[in-house]
Amino acid sequence: MIGTPVVLVIISDNKMTAYLKKPDWIRSKVPSGANFKAISHLRHHGNLATVCEEAKCPNQWECWKKGTATFMIMGDTCTRNCRFCSVKTSKTPPALDQEEPRKLAETLRTLKLKYAVITSVDRDDLPDLGVDHYLRCLEEIKNSCDNILVELLIPDFQGRLDLLERMANSQADVVGHNLECTRDLTRKIRDPRASYEGSLGVLKTLHRFNPELVLKSSLMLGFGETEAEVLETMADIRETGTNILTLGQYLQPNRRSAPVEAYITPEKFDWYREEGLKLGFEYVASGPLVRSSYLAAEHYLSFKLKNRL
Repeated sequence: MIGTPVVLVIISDNKMTAYLKKPDWIRSKVPSGANFKAISHLRHHGNLATVCEEAKCPNQWECWKKGTATFMIMGDTCTRNCRFCSVKTSKTPPALDQEEPRKLAETLRTLKLKYAVITSVDRDDLPDLGVDHYLRCLEEIKNSCDNILVELLIPDFQGRLDLLERMANSQADVVGHNLECTRDLTRKIRDPRASYEGSLGVLKTLHRFNPELVLKSSLMLGFGETEAEVLETMADIRETGTNILTLGQYLQPNRRSAPVEAYITPEKFDWYREEGLKLGFEYVASGPLVRSSYLAAEHYLSFKLKNRL
């Protein structure tokens, strides 16, 4: 599955760290085009954060070109510290921008986006963990933008039933929550406050509160998981009632983050996609450059189209 040579890099104090060389199939386009420039300009002008930029997503050009973008609300500082993420962390992030819902809706209306993914940092410092702010953003967008589809990619909200019920019954067209990695790797890769069973519980709870809700989850591969562990995790996610699954290659965002243990081949990703469909997922996006919000509109519309037939 790896199939690539190891490169040794000297960091400091005569210590060497081994890095896997990126294979040829890990390639992304240089951001360009009118849509890219417009989104970049307006998001900076409105002081808004996009996961496309903060997480160094390799598909930024492709999604923005097609009218899909992922915005990160509640600031750019997270209260949790996962080893796969490049977002900065603090126990006491800055206060919420109360004008953010309005600015976000104005930006989306100006851009005439057809699909927006709204996600956030974790805000364990807030009494409601940020749910009110999420719903204010969603309400502003739905009231300001005609015919836009909105996906909420949410944190675990500490598993609080009252908060998850509000998200399940919101105006969102899709609600997603990511497991990120397999069971045995969760403690190594995710913040200690996140758990495998807890994330499955979030998906189960959302489905229980609203069985008609389109649910989505995602896994990153390349942390050292086995094929059997991936299949087990896919089956666990499907059992929660989740409809849409995305599988992508983990790429180390900086030297402090967990290293890449393996580069999964495109053929193996295709195989996982077929296995996911066998499990009953309505739609599976699986590939080296696939990300949780990768071409999210296509995921949603493919799911809805299939269910109309």
